[in-house]
Amino acid sequence: MAGSRDIPDVRVDATYRDAAASAVETRAAEVFEHRGRALDTGDIEGVHDMRVATRRLRAVMEIFAPCFPKADHRRLLKQVKNLADVLGERRDPDVMIDGLEKIAEDLTGADYAGIQHLEEELRASQSSANLRLAALLDEIEASDLHGQLLALAANARTPPSALRTLHSPDEAEA
Repeated sequence: MAGSRDIPDVRVDATYRDAAASAVETRAAEVFEHRGRALDTGDIEGVHDMRVATRRLRAVMEIFAPCFPKADHRRLLKQVKNLADVLGERRDPDVMIDGLEKIAEDLTGADYAGIQHLEEELRASQSSANLRLAALLDEIEASDLHGQLLALAANARTPPSALRTLHSPDEAEA
């Protein structure tokens, strides 16, 4: 499992807003660095690492919520939570398949055949979940969620009186 990075600017002399910005920037980068491995069904740690990274990102977004424009924060947090949910759907079959493979090592005959059948069903579920995850990751890339999170972080460094509202790409075209 990939560990978390230290967050720069979280020091005794840092402002709460600078710490918020740096925390979101760092945790968002961790989420998106796992994209390729998350879709690899042969490497069950890839999806796990991305899922853990989304939990870390959600945590800093919730801790530092007062530093961000409410509407933007709420919208982006919802997207991060949705990603975490889809990653969970993708991860669950991985865990079950891994457990079944360990059980199957000690089985023979009809018991082994039953485990094989269940494993095949789980692999089908894993494949479907992987397709949903791939589609969501493509959507996230197209909407530049990472860029929107970086803009949210940049907004945290702006004095409250000068805050502007971020706009999603769809809103900018309207």
